[in-house]
Amino acid sequence: MAEVVTGAMSTLLPKLADLITEEYNLHKGIRGEVMFLKAEMESMETALLKVSEAPIDQPPDIQIKLWAKAVRDLSYDLEDSIDRFMVRIETHGQDKSHSFRNFIDKSISLLTKGKIRHKIAIDIKDIKSRIKEVSKRRDRYKVDNVAAAKSTDPSVDTLRLSALYTKASELVGTDEKSLEVVKMLTEGDEASKKQLKVVSIVGLGGLGKTTLANAVYEKLKAQFDIQKQKPQFDCTAFVSVSLNPSMEKIFKSLLHQLTNLKYENIEATWGEAQLISEIRTFLGNKRYLIVIDDIWDKYVWEGIKCAFRENGHGSRVIITTRILDVAHQAGGVYRLQPLSVVDSRKLFHRRIYETDNKSPPNHLVEVSENVLERCGGVPLAIITIGSLLSSKKGRAHTHEYWSKVYKSMGSGLDNSHDDVKNMRRILSVSYSDLPPHLKTCLLHLSLYTEDYEIETEPLIWKWVGEGFLKEERGMSLYEVGEDYFNQLINKSLVQPVKIDNVNKVRSCRIHDMVRDMITSLSNEENFLTTIGGPQPVSLPSKIRRLSVQTCIEDVANQLPPMGLTHVRSLTVSNPAFSLLPALSGFPVLRVLDLTGCWEVDNNHWMDICSLFHLRYLSLKGTSITKIPKGIGNLQFLQVLDIRFTGIVEELPSTFIHLTQLLVVDMLDSIRCDVPRWMCSMSSLFSLSIRMKTLGEEDFQVLGSIPSLRELHIQVRNSTRGRHKWFVVGSGYPFWCLTRFSVETNTMQLRFAQGAMQSLHTVELFFHDVLLQFGDFILGLENLSSLENVNVMFYNDDDNKTRNVRNAIEKEIDMHQNMPKLMWEIWVCSNKTRNVRNAIEKEIDMHQNMPKLMWEIWVLATRLARLWRTCRLSC
Repeated sequence: MAEVVTGAMSTLLPKLADLITEEYNLHKGIRGEVMFLKAEMESMETALLKVSEAPIDQPPDIQIKLWAKAVRDLSYDLEDSIDRFMVRIETHGQDKSHSFRNFIDKSISLLTKGKIRHKIAIDIKDIKSRIKEVSKRRDRYKVDNVAAAKSTDPSVDTLRLSALYTKASELVGTDEKSLEVVKMLTEGDEASKKQLKVVSIVGLGGLGKTTLANAVYEKLKAQFDIQKQKPQFDCTAFVSVSLNPSMEKIFKSLLHQLTNLKYENIEATWGEAQLISEIRTFLGNKRYLIVIDDIWDKYVWEGIKCAFRENGHGSRVIITTRILDVAHQAGGVYRLQPLSVVDSRKLFHRRIYETDNKSPPNHLVEVSENVLERCGGVPLAIITIGSLLSSKKGRAHTHEYWSKVYKSMGSGLDNSHDDVKNMRRILSVSYSDLPPHLKTCLLHLSLYTEDYEIETEPLIWKWVGEGFLKEERGMSLYEVGEDYFNQLINKSLVQPVKIDNVNKVRSCRIHDMVRDMITSLSNEENFLTTIGGPQPVSLPSKIRRLSVQTCIEDVANQLPPMGLTHVRSLTVSNPAFSLLPALSGFPVLRVLDLTGCWEVDNNHWMDICSLFHLRYLSLKGTSITKIPKGIGNLQFLQVLDIRFTGIVEELPSTFIHLTQLLVVDMLDSIRCDVPRWMCSMSSLFSLSIRMKTLGEEDFQVLGSIPSLRELHIQVRNSTRGRHKWFVVGSGYPFWCLTRFSVETNTMQLRFAQGAMQSLHTVELFFHDVLLQFGDFILGLENLSSLENVNVMFYNDDDNKTRNVRNAIEKEIDMHQNMPKLMWEIWVCSNKTRNVRNAIEKEIDMHQNMPKLMWEIWVLATRLARLWRTCRLSC
């Protein structure tokens, strides 16, 4: 959702509509007040969207920003009030039995509901008075006109022009890249050389696309045809487009440069069609070279290319863009890579010392190399940091100042420096181009520390819990999140790290300069408050989203107890948890991430189970050993992650009350039989579970979960007494399952005809095969929709490995879809395997899981991780 732009409006307005229905039985007068609030909030949402669309070089006046902040705060407060009302009214539901005791309980419940309705009435009247005041302020400051603030900073287009006038002698790292682009433009046979060719230079803002395009442009423009005694190209032009282009202005600039006409000679009355016609006529029999710089939209490119005619004279067009889709549509994609370490160092030293022959003194060498690593080869970042370090303070060459600059990279550079402001302005054009919902998702990435490798799947589920994703017809919420994520990659704001065999990005990073920009914007918009980061934080009066990353008590003591009552999202690092107040002090919490907080144990369940608004709960890697019945209170919960915990008890029956659960991840945790009631969890999308054995009843339950799309099961031991393969056939429905993963010591699973008919991807992780059952046959050819097979085989027996792989490849060859195979073999020493198996065997035999055994279990997990890192790809 567009939270950073419109606050809680997108989720608030539907709730206001629900509130006036008969279900909540509000007094007629209060329903009228709610209808007034809904109308006012809809009007304010429109105004907020208009404010967000102000051009980057004409930001809204400070008064308008203050008004927008007040409206967003109002939307949050109103939604919190409505949510409290809805939770309390549902909690006091009527009992349908007819005993005298239940009659008394029913009467008390009715009285309680009356008090709850009275409280919501008071809250609504209070917010109504605040809305009236905000509305008066809106009229007073004429917000709808979005008056632009006077800016003394150079425009983004002006900043871009500097790249065109950089002396060739000052360029670093462009020679080799310009030759590569020239080769793309000139290679081919005689026929292709005569055709119009387009090359698209694509990459992150500040990477040097314009500089490279200009270097290639100047190089080609200077080429001379000796035979014809004239330049290779009859006419040339270099036109910048920018974020909000005027097509007429672009075509007039093209016509002016190509024909050497002055603007006054171009008819003022000519529209786009006439200008395109004039350009096409002029280019009729000419060989032309044109650069279109900084294209942001596919439709803009479609319009511009109408002016370029294919005349068989070998014309060339270069475009630059930050958007991958635009580059692919234009063709000839050249992905601009960061500077090499050598070139980065050369540019860095030149910026600081204005010469190539000088480098930092010995005591600054290490910190300067750390700075360059953070810059990641992005010229804009290197120039900006180099400028900071060449300032008066930097020239003192104090280790303290250089270290301070290094630590602030990615989390809050000094904005008083002109180069820092200019860098952020250049990068923020990408942010301005985003629709509101993507702005919210991008700012959320400021939650992660510098250089952190962000896993895609947990990130998207966190967006689900945060309420950032809008339901779209024909798509699951996760698929919507994948689409949002891919758009951020497409716009070069997120860098892919790991890509799987179906070309899906499994993890990503954000460049430190992008992180610096979104951290600055996040602080400005009060989107996320981080305690314990490199930079001191001035805490807002109301904190909506909080990340605590410190173990320093003085820093944690900054947290105002009253300010925490508005926190909707809380992320805590391990050492910081003990410094927090009780979790019950966060009454409207929707997202709680306590991953890795070992101090969290069973004593904290009471507070957690009172957080009725929770949508996302991660207790991964905590010290909990059970799940209490009280978890049934969390009726809005959508995502539950309890991986790597020491839970030994079965899931409580109250788990069935979590009707909105989409994801449950229990890997490397509770080992259980699948509860019979799990098949009634109608919303469950993804389940990761550790099972005692592969049992028919368990699979019958799992196969009957109506919406299950992803299933990952762990089975540590083979089923005792089994003398045949466990066959999965049409008797286990799995109506919607598209991804199925099995992790087991001994593979004993086989697919029969009609099994899992919607399955696209199967992942098999196993250490051994049961050859005593006969040949190794999985039955992959029976999975009719199969597209991808991922196999990880943990073994150091070459013959067995070869036989298993040959058998799997044979089945894939028989499959009509010819699915892709991703095969990996992971090897380890016998000693490591024996230790691991012995420890796991003892744990599996012990029912009480005493403290000593838990510590050994942690050791076993670490050994398993070490074991898995010793990897050999075949």
